[in-house]
Amino acid sequence: MAAFANILLGGVFHAAVLFLVAAGLQLIFGVQKILNLACGSFYALGAYFGITFVSLALQFGVPAWALLPLLILAGLSLGLIGPPIERMLRTVYDRDESFQLLLTFALLLMFQDVFRFLWGANPLSIEANYLVYGKVTSGDFTVPVYNLLVIAAAIMIAAGLGAFLQKTNYGRVLRATAENRAMAEALGVDVSRVYAAVFTAGTVLGTVAGALVVPTAAASLDMAVDLVVEAFAVVVIGGLGSMPGALAGALIVGLIHAFAIVVYPELELLATYLIVIGVLLLRPAGLFGKQAT
Repeated sequence: MAAFANILLGGVFHAAVLFLVAAGLQLIFGVQKILNLACGSFYALGAYFGITFVSLALQFGVPAWALLPLLILAGLSLGLIGPPIERMLRTVYDRDESFQLLLTFALLLMFQDVFRFLWGANPLSIEANYLVYGKVTSGDFTVPVYNLLVIAAAIMIAAGLGAFLQKTNYGRVLRATAENRAMAEALGVDVSRVYAAVFTAGTVLGTVAGALVVPTAAASLDMAVDLVVEAFAVVVIGGLGSMPGALAGALIVGLIHAFAIVVYPELELLATYLIVIGVLLLRPAGLFGKQAT
């Protein structure tokens, strides 16, 4: 039972990080109708910059218990890259989806070269700080407190994002723009500003997720592509453009990841894509997606 609980919590931790990236992907697609393959690059950028930021902070005497706030701050500060990239993407808003995919994939490849130039080809980590908050132990059951804090942060972000979209005036503007861009413009909405804000928010969700994961895993050049594969599996399972779908899909993929690593690691991708294929066959729009009419 304790082993099962450990695996379950490991899966939920992975799901929490995946949800943040998938939520950014869903937000950008929901409002801007852009399939953003560069989401993996934002995740990797958050990881690399998070390591650098925390390492410098610790060298200047910042206490180790500030690890989590430092990582969140590192991820948030990278929101500065959102507006210039969004300006670049404006060239493909009204073009075929293939142009969007090609441009965002090109961004992913360019970011990989930037990472190699700035941080080198070898993986980097700050895993020595992973247990700075200690761990909770009960018999054979053990979970690092850091994992619980990240899960709690993801839950608060999910609740806050849902409340923002549903309860605030600006959230209503975002939903109106997503539903009918031309009508929103006719009513006086500055769609260009809305798009810039949405893309920046989606970027920040990805960079924060990448920063939060580095105490548990090394930052590497492959992590961007690996994350894109998982994030799109989450989106397909949950339904493109659906926030509840992002949460459900992240939980499914996270739990499959955790159990496969323990049982038979080589089955992880196979099991994930069997679920993806099953969802596409039984409900092509995803678990929470809108069915075509």
